[in-house]
Amino acid sequence: MSFAWPDRVFMVAELSANHGGSLEVCLDTVRAAAAAGADAIKLQTYTPDTITLDCDSPSFRIGGGTLWDGRTLHDLYAEAMTPWEWHAPIQAEAERNGLAFFSSPFDATAVDFLDGLGVPMFKIASFEIDDIPLIEHAASKGRPMVISTGIAGLGQIEEAVSACRRMGAEDITLLKCTSAYPADPADADLRTIPSLAETFGCKAGLSDHTTNPAVAIAAVALGACMIEKHFILDRAIGGPDASFSLTPEEFSTLVDGVRVAEAALGQVRYGPRGQAASNARYGRSLFIAADVAAGEALTPDNLRSVRPGEGLHPRHYRELLGRRLRVPAAKGTPMNWSLLE
Repeated sequence: MSFAWPDRVFMVAELSANHGGSLEVCLDTVRAAAAAGADAIKLQTYTPDTITLDCDSPSFRIGGGTLWDGRTLHDLYAEAMTPWEWHAPIQAEAERNGLAFFSSPFDATAVDFLDGLGVPMFKIASFEIDDIPLIEHAASKGRPMVISTGIAGLGQIEEAVSACRRMGAEDITLLKCTSAYPADPADADLRTIPSLAETFGCKAGLSDHTTNPAVAIAAVALGACMIEKHFILDRAIGGPDASFSLTPEEFSTLVDGVRVAEAALGQVRYGPRGQAASNARYGRSLFIAADVAAGEALTPDNLRSVRPGEGLHPRHYRELLGRRLRVPAAKGTPMNWSLLE
């Protein structure tokens, strides 16, 4: 299935776990994301048993200062999962509202399920970047690949990109990501974005878990072609991702900022443009600064560089000093060569 990327930064609203166990909330969220300026809605496609084990040993219990400390992985993912039977109605609502619909698969069965839905691309989550068989299976479907790099070093990213290309996938977007929830802007390291694009010959963007819109806007200035943000209809819904997800109003503000930033980037251009071009007449030039009689010499007292720009260029100032006028010139006369003897 071919996908035509828009000629602007691709704004992705990540629905993730922000549904409160309600399909209707999902559908309302899709409509709100479209109204807020999103280009796509993204899900995560797994069940607790396809992403982890139902096990209460220390290895499977969350710790380390996260929002979810003390819970088991299986319990967290049971709450956070989006039921697979909801995907088709969410996809239909997204397409009715002009949004692309895609998801992150977490195992081969999820890849096949999403393939059957005809999703336009696959997203590999940060913590799956080492699952080379998963990446190969997704890449074999002939769609663009989007890969978050939150936990990966250069070698891991290289292995994932090579897996995509080995399976014939060349349309690859790497997302700089800080895998903390929420993330501190000081840890964003956004200068990695152009480095990702140059190092791996891919498009690059940002999967952003901070709560400050300045981070994503700065990423656009550094060349990000995609911004992914967690999106929630109302934080009162609660859920595992609520605290670092943007509301519709916040997402709309972010989109507005991104659109201004990409418009401001423009292209390499020297010289005035638009209103600045018409304002250029107010630049400096040489004017007669005091009444000068015919035959009188030009001096610093009667020839000055001032605004506006209707006289000779100021570069001629020194060569004009001492020259005499062949005609009288009143104060305020633009200096030109025809005044000289």
